[in-house]
Amino acid sequence: MIEIPSGLHKDVVSLAFLLGTWEGAGVHAALPGQGDPDTEKCNFGQELVFRHDGRPFIEFRSRSWVLDAEGAKVRPLENESGFWRVTGNPHGTTGAREIECSLVRDDGTVEIWYGELADGKPQIELVTDAVARVAGSAPYSGGKRLYGLVNGELMWVGEKSAPELPLRPYMSGQLKKVLNPAQLVEDVADLPDDGIAFFR
Repeated sequence: MIEIPSGLHKDVVSLAFLLGTWEGAGVHAALPGQGDPDTEKCNFGQELVFRHDGRPFIEFRSRSWVLDAEGAKVRPLENESGFWRVTGNPHGTTGAREIECSLVRDDGTVEIWYGELADGKPQIELVTDAVARVAGSAPYSGGKRLYGLVNGELMWVGEKSAPELPLRPYMSGQLKKVLNPAQLVEDVADLPDDGIAFFR
């Protein structure tokens, strides 16, 4: 079940399924000729945070790190942050809703993404509209992403292209929602005072 938090701006209610903190792991494969030898192909851990403050956008933050064979953190991989907005047909009454995202990555890349939120299912497809990057960042000309809620887990896949390279997958992740401690306290408050009655 998707909860709609109080104070969420009406224009982004259709993005409510993203809200919260998500953690999990995935697979990273750098474009040929990019990335360090130990991160050209690796497993990564990730934390994604989607939150709101009552204004008509969702704040986005992603941190990822290289994992070793035992699943322990080795070092940071990629960080990005930005804002997601619903720009057209926010209530989804006449077809797909239009989404725009503005993102900045730690390598000095800034991206504008446009896409659609499918009607009837929590799934978003995005494509870059504009890319700007500092001189020291790796060559990059565009990307595509797909996010979807599947059996309560947030799944995503990202594709990248560079001037000499066609669009190809480079990252995918499978994330679980992190429980909110405030909600846990609220749930515990409903238990009997002695706690024993719960087991009877």
